[in-house]
Amino acid sequence: MNSLQEKIYNRFVRYVSVDTTSDPASTVTPTTSSQISFAHTLAQEMRSIGFTDVEVDEYGFVTGLLPANTDKKAPTIGFFAHMDTVCDYNGSNIRPQVHPNYDGGKITINAEKKMFLSPETDHNLKLCVGDDIVTADGNSLLAGDDKIGIATIMTLAEYLLAHPEIKHGPIKAAFTIDEETGTGIAYFDIKKFGADFAYTVDGATLGDIDCGNFNADTVTIRIIGKTCHPGSAKGFMANPVRIAADIVSSWPEDKLPETTEGEEGFVLFKDVEGGLDKAVLKGIVREHDLNKFEQFKKMLEELVAEKRRKYPAAKIEIEFKKQYRNMREILKERPQAMELLEEALRENHVQYRLTQARGGTDGAQMSLRGLPTPNIFAGYENPHGPYEWLSLGWVEKTFHVLESIAKNAVK
Repeated sequence: MNSLQEKIYNRFVRYVSVDTTSDPASTVTPTTSSQISFAHTLAQEMRSIGFTDVEVDEYGFVTGLLPANTDKKAPTIGFFAHMDTVCDYNGSNIRPQVHPNYDGGKITINAEKKMFLSPETDHNLKLCVGDDIVTADGNSLLAGDDKIGIATIMTLAEYLLAHPEIKHGPIKAAFTIDEETGTGIAYFDIKKFGADFAYTVDGATLGDIDCGNFNADTVTIRIIGKTCHPGSAKGFMANPVRIAADIVSSWPEDKLPETTEGEEGFVLFKDVEGGLDKAVLKGIVREHDLNKFEQFKKMLEELVAEKRRKYPAAKIEIEFKKQYRNMREILKERPQAMELLEEALRENHVQYRLTQARGGTDGAQMSLRGLPTPNIFAGYENPHGPYEWLSLGWVEKTFHVLESIAKNAVK
């Protein structure tokens, strides 16, 4: 790796040594105390780099300002990355390993567990021949999502301060909480932050720019049963476990994550708990088109109504909670963020794709609250599991795109 990649990588290694797994079942903000501790560590580093107005607020958001070094008028730009990692897989004791000068073949993550990456299954590896590839050791996720974003933003700030000949306007940085639960950014004070537009550095593949995203809600179905001895259950028992299974199996198979792609929406049933007295079925609803999104929710309500008729002895309730909405229209109405980003991509010879993310970022919620915030690739792949990897070549491209955005805004 070259010296720039090494600086970013060394920061990344330090950051992933801290377990900041978020907890969707928590009722406090942030959902885990480790995020607060990590926030103060980042704030101290920001001050040592040269950020001003560094603050950790009551919720754990870390913000700071890189003051303009020119008298020319320029917008205030925000760069965001999130501190938490997903709870879907182990996020502690992360041990990154570098696979230098990738030769295009198989990469061994963990030989004992027979865990490998291959261009036959991870097609984007074919784009990374000659790059240094980073994985974990097979016992955890890597946390490239999104600590490589934090490391890139920090290194960019350090670089700009060391090179005052690169003129730029005001740059705000923010490191956020509970992105993986979809709940944290609702507490972020956009007005106080004071950016004209911003970018989340939280995407994956080189060149992928998320300028739209799913509309997203959680869905919870609660089932209260009617129990008795199974020997005398006929005509009396209402088994919540069976009812939950019936609901899951009744949802159309062509509207599931494993059968959809692109802008096709889905419902994912991801968690079920209970027994003969009660059960709780939890899931998520995702769809890019708002009308289709509302239709999905209506279909779920109709499905629950059908099961109420089928199981009259049970009580079945359904509840939706809003997570985020599609930012596509906001970015069209206020195009400056996208115009500056596309100029930076062309300048750095990045072949890019304007995508509709099959997920959501903090930028989706911020865009809808008045801060246009597209999502830039950060350089990782296969997040949320032990096969996560990143290319330091891709990460370096991210760095230079952010640098171009900063300096071109002065024009």
